Amino acid sequence: MSDGSIRPDAESEAELAFEGALRPKSLAEFVGQRKVRGQLQLLLQAASMQNRTPDHILLAGPPGLGKTTLAMIVAHESGRPLRMTSGPAIQHAGDLAAVLSALVPGEILFVDEIHRMARSAEEMLYLAMEDFRIDIMVGKGAGATSIPLDLAPFTLVGATTRAGLLPNPLRDRFGFTAHLEFYETAELEQVLDRAAALLDLEVDSSALSMIAGRSRGTPRIANRLLRRVRDYALVHRTSAGLEAVDAALELYDVDGLGLDRLDRAVMQCILTRFDGGPVGLNTLAVSVGEEAETIESVVEPFLVRTGLLTRTPRGRVATPSGWEHFGLARREASVPAALFGDRL
Repeated sequence: MSDGSIRPDAESEAELAFEGALRPKSLAEFVGQRKVRGQLQLLLQAASMQNRTPDHILLAGPPGLGKTTLAMIVAHESGRPLRMTSGPAIQHAGDLAAVLSALVPGEILFVDEIHRMARSAEEMLYLAMEDFRIDIMVGKGAGATSIPLDLAPFTLVGATTRAGLLPNPLRDRFGFTAHLEFYETAELEQVLDRAAALLDLEVDSSALSMIAGRSRGTPRIANRLLRRVRDYALVHRTSAGLEAVDAALELYDVDGLGLDRLDRAVMQCILTRFDGGPVGLNTLAVSVGEEAETIESVVEPFLVRTGLLTRTPRGRVATPSGWEHFGLARREASVPAALFGDRL
């Protein structure tokens, strides 16, 4: 997006470098996800005591909660090298075969957005995960032969934002599945306090609390908002206090609940154009000029989680809290719901 909104999927090289510098290097440094940290610690310690590669790990959850960071920590804590790739980069079985055959014994293979791998690659991965071998087809037609290729023992760490899209045979081959949850405000304050210290930025606790409260429960967004505040304080030669935080976040269209421009556009469309709904996804997407997938996967989950929007069999409907947040009086729908229930 070009309007300065803070979204979990809008990554520039500078932001990635910024986030990389703030990544914790161990489970002890990692803030939040207490249960997942304990489960991973047990899994890694057991593997170390038995002198074997750790079981395959699936990290599932919304963007920005620390899946990539946890994969790096798994490699660091187990003392093994890490190789990184992504599902969209593996569009043929040959792509996966090239990656797997190059692994060294004990290496950690991290596949981000693993649900976006090609189906042929997924099927090859079944055998690789279970028996550490793959079958390479040589030739075509009736003369084609299958040549087995043994692989070095490895640990696959897969990350996904859409666990439901993974086929059952693949999901069942992971020895451990971690479900990452959104962060509480207090946890985000700890994340921000650590980041501010690393950035040598003085921010009072009330300012950190304000940033945390507008970070959508996501550490990645919290760190980015902190960066915007730092830039604002630097340019305006002021301290990073409440006034600077409020001014910086207002400049970047982030309101008191963490809603950005697109969030508000979606809600205002439902409230003003469709009298609060119900309205179908496709109609809503056309009305705000955005892709339906973006609304469904990025905007809608947060609006539902904050209680401003709900999904019904007939479409999206604004809740009383949604009307109240935008300072509008609740009205009864005046447009037949059937006209807008085109897709749930």
